[in-house]
Amino acid sequence: MEKINGKLVAKAVKEQLKEAVEERIQKGEKKPHLAAILVGNDGASETYVASKVKDCEEVGFDSTLLRFDNKITEKHLLDQITQLNENADIDGILVQLPLPEHISNENVINTIDPAKDVDGFHPISMGKLVNGMPSFIPATPYGIMLMLEHYNIETSGKRAVILGRSAIVGTPMSILLSRNTAYGNCTVTLCHSRTKDLKKLCAEADIIVAALGKPEFVTADMVKEGAVVIDVGITRVPDDTRKRGYRLAGDVKFDEVAPKCSYITPVPGGVGPMTRASLLKNTFNAAAAPKAGMN
Repeated sequence: MEKINGKLVAKAVKEQLKEAVEERIQKGEKKPHLAAILVGNDGASETYVASKVKDCEEVGFDSTLLRFDNKITEKHLLDQITQLNENADIDGILVQLPLPEHISNENVINTIDPAKDVDGFHPISMGKLVNGMPSFIPATPYGIMLMLEHYNIETSGKRAVILGRSAIVGTPMSILLSRNTAYGNCTVTLCHSRTKDLKKLCAEADIIVAALGKPEFVTADMVKEGAVVIDVGITRVPDDTRKRGYRLAGDVKFDEVAPKCSYITPVPGGVGPMTRASLLKNTFNAAAAPKAGMN
């Protein structure tokens, strides 16, 4: 069994990006510039956005953080996004979710210029992804693909089971693994709450991507010997033995599943760092080809 070290892979991605930024500067080209919007004071969102700003600094990007009170009107927020769309110096735009209930996620996502949609959530980005066209890939699936590439994990002809059909992880992950690419060509089963014989499907899979948000859902009896297990979930689970009163758990019961795996991602330190690294790659690609939004 080998742990997939997301921190290590993310570090390698950042080093490559830092070199690429330096090359751009030497050619007289601008630094990539990421604009992040944070609405309200959600603790997890605050931490995540701060880490993204720090990531930009590490690789030599410019970054702008726009903060708004959670009482901001939807119209005001959409106007701010439109201004970023029209600002030629801004290459990538992300709006940190979740948003207050009175603001439509759909309206916000649809307002972002697809050429600056580095989260890969815009319908045009998703449509291009489905059709196999160059597009921004949602950061978490993109990060997983980069990890498979880094560890040279064989995927061609393998059976893959995706647990969870969300538009930002499960569904795009199923598309990427089924593509005719070096780290695709899987036969993919996309599972969800209505899937029958789920345990049997998982036990037959060569690759499992767990993205349910249900802590320790995947147990040893659901995993065959030698499987590759990618754990996307991360949940705070109460734990009185910890000073902070909780521990972080993935969707996989790591201690009992890991011995059966050829490769497995830990939580934390697996998929999370790669999600952030992939956002940087999308931003760099937006700067390199701002009209095409190519990966």
